[in-house]
Amino acid sequence: MDTKRTVFPSQGLPYLLVAPQLIITIIFFIWPAGQAVKSSFEREDPFGLSTSFVGLLHYLRLFQEPDYLASVGRTALFALAVTIISMGLALVLAVAVNRLIRAGTAYSTMLLWPYAVSPVVAGILWWFIFNSSTGILPYMLEFFGLDWNHQLNGTHAMILIIVAASWKQISYNFLFFLAGLQSVPQSLNEAAAIDGAGPFKRFWTIVFPLLSPTTFFLMIVNLNYTMFDTFGVIDATTAGGPNQATNTLVYKVYTDGYIGLNLGSSSAQSVILMLFVIVLTVIQFRYVERRVQY
Repeated sequence: MDTKRTVFPSQGLPYLLVAPQLIITIIFFIWPAGQAVKSSFEREDPFGLSTSFVGLLHYLRLFQEPDYLASVGRTALFALAVTIISMGLALVLAVAVNRLIRAGTAYSTMLLWPYAVSPVVAGILWWFIFNSSTGILPYMLEFFGLDWNHQLNGTHAMILIIVAASWKQISYNFLFFLAGLQSVPQSLNEAAAIDGAGPFKRFWTIVFPLLSPTTFFLMIVNLNYTMFDTFGVIDATTAGGPNQATNTLVYKVYTDGYIGLNLGSSSAQSVILMLFVIVLTVIQFRYVERRVQY
């Protein structure tokens, strides 16, 4: 049996076709990352006229700084909460839509709309909803004796950014969970139902194990989302406050580098953040993927 192969008329044509993507990757990803690594070993004068090599000084100072260590804990809490909430609600919504016989497409379209909203706009929307003066939710919470004020209460501020970031990500998770549910053979559910298994047991013993590749993929995607893409949500809602209660690692890179003009420390923080994500991703592939059933 002959296998058809694509033959390019010129040996340089394949390289020419991938060149635009390689150029974009080098300019916008590899080169800035290299500059950050280089800057993390240097100290720049206040006027930006000269730099001096300081070695690992910025890294050593970071792990001796209480504010930075506290931001690590806040980031871990934020990432865990957003991942669990966004993936949990997305799975529930996907199961509900998958069971619909009619209007399933309409529900899916409406549930996907929040994904088209930028993180900054999502943060502003929830800032208005949770606004202590004009927001509807603080007014409703007063009936339960809760005086909501995320501008003064650090716990309230953390809840606000968790809700805003989770709402923004639910649509993305929903899309993949729904696709995974629709790929599960209906014959397996029907056979389990004939054997007397209820809906809940059928889901946890048949459907959910078959969704493990999708769940594993979304865990990695949501981890990267909480570490990097939530900057806009935090900046639009709390700006890291009050009293740095929502100052996560990615936002601290911005405040120390852009506002504080400490470029060396900010670069070191960005390198550490990148290493954190790489290590967590490797751990997930090394240990969590063992439970994935392909």
